[in-house]
This record gives sequence, structure tokens and C-alpha cells, in this order.
Amino acid sequence: MSKRLFVLSHQAARANALRYIAEAPAGYVITVKPPTRSLDQNALLHGLLTEIAAKALHAGQRWDVEDWKRLLTAAWLRARKESAIFVPALDGQGFDILYRRTSKLSKAECSELVDYIQAWAAGQGIGVEHEAA
Repeated sequence: MSKRLFVLSHQAARANALRYIAEAPAGYVITVKPPTRSLDQNALLHGLLTEIAAKALHAGQRWDVEDWKRLLTAAWLRARKESAIFVPALDGQGFDILYRRTSKLSKAECSELVDYIQAWAAGQGIGVEHEAA
């Protein structure tokens, strides 16, 4: 029996999932989780980050889209009372930061992050032209 993914979007999908569960061998594991961000949300997120990277300075310099994604995701996590994790570097040279990957966010979390980024940009006087998907 191979790995299967079921999106519980209608009754037939639920019935297929239940049938697969009933036939699964002992010891198999079932995970039910919220859906991850959509392609539209991903496009919106990266559009916002691209605009911010083109318009904003932080610590006196410009940063690329990936840097802004890390900075804004870390700030959003702190606002949620979560945080990125600082760990000693594997080579002993300082520290590295481990943060949540945006590709693993649920749709609701991604929406919350987008709202946070838009509010942050507005607070900095940075106009962003993207609207929620």
C-alpha cells in the first residue's frame, strides 16, 4: 500500500479516505492537517516581498526578497509569541537562525503573515499594490 494524500473537499473524497484507512495495514499512520498556502497566496506573498525589497531599507541597506521574507517572517512569529530559534553554528562560528518555512504555512497562517506584512509596510510608509487573493 503506497502513501496517499486526500484533500477532504467533498463527500466522495472523504469516502475514499475512509476506505483507504479501513484497508491500511496495522501500524500505518494517519495525519489530518489544515491545507497549506495556496498558489495565489504564494504569488501574493512574493509580490509583496518583491515590492518591499525594491522600496525599503533596513539597517541602512537594501535586502533581497529572500532576506525580507526571513526578516518579516521572524517579526511575524514574534508578534504571534512564537520565535525563530537561535542555535550555535555547526562549525562553532557564531549562531544560525532556524525559522518557520513559509511553504509549510497553513492557508490561515499565510493570510495572517500577508496581513502582517501589509501592515508593516503601511507603518513604514511603503506603498504596496498587491491585494489579498
